[in-house]
Amino acid sequence: MTEEIRRFIGVESAEEEACEPVERGAVRRYAQAIMDEDPIYDQDAAAERYGGAVSPLLYPSFMFRRPFGTPDPLTERALDPDFDGLVAAAGSGLPELPLHGLALLNGGAEVEFYRYARHGERVVQKSKYADIYERNSKSGPMLFVVIETEYRTKSGEILLRARKTAIRR
Repeated sequence: MTEEIRRFIGVESAEEEACEPVERGAVRRYAQAIMDEDPIYDQDAAAERYGGAVSPLLYPSFMFRRPFGTPDPLTERALDPDFDGLVAAAGSGLPELPLHGLALLNGGAEVEFYRYARHGERVVQKSKYADIYERNSKSGPMLFVVIETEYRTKSGEILLRARKTAIRR
């Protein structure tokens, strides 16, 4: 691990707002895709307990899509001979680590849930490089990159916190 990489620890993204609010149709498609059609995702019967229909717990982390009319990062870099197709931090708004040519492995995730997102709410995310450290393995050194992302309502209420580990080798 170089000093250049070490300087990324603690670097935060700007706060980013999802391009659309929590929306009934998108929630329905997501709930069907994960095969969890709990009535609280659609019915106003959930109003008494949750203040209205809600989304599945992980849904806010999948709301951050590229809005129509914005550049595709893969297309933008298609002619760059040094680009390896990995834009691991791009979805979290963090600067890309200078680790070109290293394989990317999923090192796992931890998620803390605080509350459901309600239909109509706007969601924002903010990420940071929580830690970057090196470990040796039989096949050589591995770099562990830990990204922590908080998802909140636009008014500031925390929905969930995700801590994802990527292994680069």
